[in-house]
Amino acid sequence: MTALHPPTDAEVRPEPHLPLLIGGHPTLLGRLRSAAVYLLVLVIGVAAFLYPFWLPSTALQSQAHAGDAPLVAAVVGALAVGAVALEIRRGTMTGTTVAVLGMLSALAGLMKLLDLPGGGSGLFFLVILAGAAFGPRFGMILGITSFVVSAILSGGFGPWLPFQMLALGWMGAGAGFLGLATRRMAPWAEVGLLALYGWAWGFVFGAILNLWFWPFQRGGELDWVPGMSLGQTLGRYWSFYVATSLAWDAAGALANAVIIVIVGKPLMATLRRYANRLDPITELDPAS
Repeated sequence: MTALHPPTDAEVRPEPHLPLLIGGHPTLLGRLRSAAVYLLVLVIGVAAFLYPFWLPSTALQSQAHAGDAPLVAAVVGALAVGAVALEIRRGTMTGTTVAVLGMLSALAGLMKLLDLPGGGSGLFFLVILAGAAFGPRFGMILGITSFVVSAILSGGFGPWLPFQMLALGWMGAGAGFLGLATRRMAPWAEVGLLALYGWAWGFVFGAILNLWFWPFQRGGELDWVPGMSLGQTLGRYWSFYVATSLAWDAAGALANAVIIVIVGKPLMATLRRYANRLDPITELDPAS
């Protein structure tokens, strides 16, 4: 009887005849196509958050993003699917990698249902650790898809959803870049930096998310008024954030850091082990 064993690097390989691979390496065209998709996610996301500040007050809707949120969600979702398709075609993702992505997205979506002390969320720490282990592109896609799963499970559909997807995708991508810098560090040093990253993103995530509705509010002392300068807008928003979100986000940031410190070392070891095993290696027969 043959014993089952996890896939080795030699066993996880894309097909050598992929048209976007030359000599076992992605072509420049393939890399540019893939990079363009991720760049579009960033550009469209920033534009979706900030465009209300450039519209005249008479053009703003009475309900924040009531009309364009479905379009933003559809575009971001389509770009995420396109990114995965391009990664597979380039050979930088395999079917097994996509399966792992789906499993982690489902798990992260379930973790969102857990209410942690102080308003923390179990969704964030898993996206941060998986992004650090698998890289920025994986982390961005995982962040986007995790909130979709969470919305399906909890019924949390609304104009806020695409903005949650974008912010969590940026969090996962940032964790991936951090993981590239920490992968050769001692495990506890890496976990410490990831915990600090999770703590900081507890505030950043809340500050970003407020922007999906804040430009549409009117009448309050802390609301934005069309025609304000950049300095006035930033000052008014800081006052709004401190008054409404800072305490809540501080508790969530602490929860992120504590969870990563507790589970980070063993979970990162497991995630990195599978990330290394699933890293595609293409070897072409010289005769072909």
